[in-house]
Amino acid sequence: MLSANGVGKKAAAISPKFANAAPFMPKSVAPRSNASTPSISQSSIAQANEWAVPDAPDFVPQNYEASQPTNSAHLLTPNHSYDSFIHTPNPLGQANEVVQHANPYHDPGFFPAQATFQQPPQYHLYAPLGPYNQSKAPYQRTVHDLFIPNDLREEFQKKSAASWQTLPSSNLPAHIEGFHSLLPLDAGRQRNVMIFGYPSWIYKAQSSKDGNFYALRRLEGFRLTNEKSIRSVSNWKKVVNSSIVNVHDAFTNRSFGDSSLFFVTDYFPLSKTLAEHHFSPAYSNRNRHTNVQVPEQTLWSYVSQISSALKAIHSNGLAARVIDASKVLLTDKNRVRLNACAIMDVVQFEPHLSLPDLQRQDLTKFGMMMLSIGTHIPDVTSNPAKAMDQFTRMYGAHLRDAVMYLASAGTTHETRNIDDFISRVAPYLLSAFDSALHQNDQLTSEFAREVENARLFRLMAKFNFITDRPEMEHGSLWSETGPRYFLRLFRDYLFHRVDSHNNPVVDLGHVLTCLNKLDAGSEEKVTLVSRDEQSAYIVSYKETKKALESAFQDLTKRGGRIA
Repeated sequence: MLSANGVGKKAAAISPKFANAAPFMPKSVAPRSNASTPSISQSSIAQANEWAVPDAPDFVPQNYEASQPTNSAHLLTPNHSYDSFIHTPNPLGQANEVVQHANPYHDPGFFPAQATFQQPPQYHLYAPLGPYNQSKAPYQRTVHDLFIPNDLREEFQKKSAASWQTLPSSNLPAHIEGFHSLLPLDAGRQRNVMIFGYPSWIYKAQSSKDGNFYALRRLEGFRLTNEKSIRSVSNWKKVVNSSIVNVHDAFTNRSFGDSSLFFVTDYFPLSKTLAEHHFSPAYSNRNRHTNVQVPEQTLWSYVSQISSALKAIHSNGLAARVIDASKVLLTDKNRVRLNACAIMDVVQFEPHLSLPDLQRQDLTKFGMMMLSIGTHIPDVTSNPAKAMDQFTRMYGAHLRDAVMYLASAGTTHETRNIDDFISRVAPYLLSAFDSALHQNDQLTSEFAREVENARLFRLMAKFNFITDRPEMEHGSLWSETGPRYFLRLFRDYLFHRVDSHNNPVVDLGHVLTCLNKLDAGSEEKVTLVSRDEQSAYIVSYKETKKALESAFQDLTKRGGRIA
């Protein structure tokens, strides 16, 4: 018997007999030498069969023939080349299909599928977005139907003009805390101290930081006695709701010669208050031949939007404290926003006030405002019972119950809050929400047209960039025998057509049709005749588009970049 040390010494040395041992070869591989392998016992073979893995079928791609050449040139044939002007299915889709479940352990959770080849989006293919106007037949459509409606464009232009409006000479300060170009928005109004206890004024101003326009509300003669009061504005910056005019900042300033408090809020051009819209003489004169009663659907729209605003305010542990028809903005048709928030928290800063009581007062003021608008009575607090009786005769029972629930929130011992009110009128709020969604769909459909206008503008810009350039006037590519000469003729075909009497033809429909065919790379051919009528070209829109892109790419390479 050998000791452990003796075994270790013998194991450390390799016998010379191992040099003549046969190399290891797998069963399925033919031997590479004529040397015979040692015999294997039957027990060893049986033990090996227990762990043997069954032969798996070799992977063979579909549509593959053994006689087919496997050189790399065959893998990239002209038939599989990508053409941006032809919409074809995925040329590599067949090659990417693999037999599913070849591996029982192949789970997408452990082995994510590899990204397959995808064609770039077809940017020259456009489709109109719904909803569609089915009331017009094709022959009734005009060129204006391809663009946004004129009334909507005019509204945007008027709002833009109002935003840039300035006073050529005024006594207003030139700068106030980073704001300039002040314009009074209530110049014709008298001082009103009933709401805030201080005379207040509204100005439009432009920020020196971001260049945007804001509304500055000034409280004249206010003296700040507690720094904590103005810090409460930071809580209102966290309130984000589409029915609330956002508050951005608050500060004191002496630029007007006195101590004034300023609130910076969003500016909505050409907006007006509900009091101006429903109680002004212009509204009464406009409806003098009809009933001045506000439609019930309009009142439900007001209720839904202001309820959403109060829900956001109360959820943040705040109270509006100012809900009056003169402080609710009408920024669009039936689109209202709660304004003048955070002012009372600074002016009447009392940290020990009961928040539930203030929130119940919000509901009461909300109900009184709706009662005032519905009955067309500016002040209903003097005789609310008479106003409610008139409101009951004019509107349905559900709207009457909703307004009565709000108006009596401060006088009842029941627990009333905005959440309970919303649950009671939820079916009618859904109707207003559905109207808002329809309007959003309509605006999306209108603005989708401008996407097509942008691509047509890009085509016209490319034409004007590359044609009639002085530095390329004598180039061989742009000569009458050059490959890009017909781009000039196509430009003349678009904009410089004449009739049989040599009179200019101004046809916007022809320009739009040709530009759309050019953008799509149509196979349709067009005849282009030179100005002297000595040469003519017959080219397709696809060939014209390729030549246009090639010329523009060459121009950008020379210029270095597209500005």
